[in-house]
Amino acid sequence: MIGRYIGEPDLRIVSLNAWGGLLHEPLMQYLVGVDADVICLQEVGQTPGSQGDWLTYRDHGVELQQRVNLFDELKAALPAHDGIFLPFARGDLFDGDQPIASEFGLATFVRKTYPIIAQAAGFVHGEFSPDGWGEHPRSRNAHCIRLFDYSRGQPITIAQMHGLRDTAGKGDTPARRHQAHALVDLIRQVRQEGERLVVCGDFNLLPGSETFDILATLGLVDLITLRGHDDTRTSHYKKQPRFADYMLVTPDVEVINFDPVAEPEISDHRALLLDLR
Repeated sequence: MIGRYIGEPDLRIVSLNAWGGLLHEPLMQYLVGVDADVICLQEVGQTPGSQGDWLTYRDHGVELQQRVNLFDELKAALPAHDGIFLPFARGDLFDGDQPIASEFGLATFVRKTYPIIAQAAGFVHGEFSPDGWGEHPRSRNAHCIRLFDYSRGQPITIAQMHGLRDTAGKGDTPARRHQAHALVDLIRQVRQEGERLVVCGDFNLLPGSETFDILATLGLVDLITLRGHDDTRTSHYKKQPRFADYMLVTPDVEVINFDPVAEPEISDHRALLLDLR
């Protein structure tokens, strides 16, 4: 467990692409032990009616094991939190050669002592796909919550997004520009002007993307590049470049600690851990 700062009121946020729960045991141990108040997860699966542990995702020669009901397992492991699951698609995973329809998307967990006083969710690219994963770049969604922070006596807004994956790479495209504006619009539905704001997720972008200029209209700055971090991936990811995940804050967020967590490895992405006041 990563310790808190004794005597200092703070809020802990973790953002992570969970990789479908492929590193299940260390993933569960970390998310329970890190004692985060808000956990923003991308690539979480849910397979209603299926009781097994693992299914296989297959796509153009790629095969990955996926935890069958990762969201339910996390709910059971985090009883002090409320969990919200937001799928972007339902497609086939496989038990041997048998296809089984499974949902895949975002999950947000919020400690029950932080009431959710407003929220919005929506698609920043495409629409919900009920009959397959769809063509690349596949649909993507985002989730925005407004919490009341009793220690500060004021609200805070937190948003997460799983940015679209383009097989051509992580460069700027019209679809990514639209995605960024859609995320800003979603946040503006929830956040009140002048309140603290944190935005995080697997953006599938390179530093310097115009997305960050668009998010800067909300006053957001990126902690990854601002603090000189150059790697958000783990040893399970073998390619370059090694940027994908970001955590952005407005200037009124007092950052106590920010860490793209290198150890333990719980995914092919690093967890992003933020302590703030």
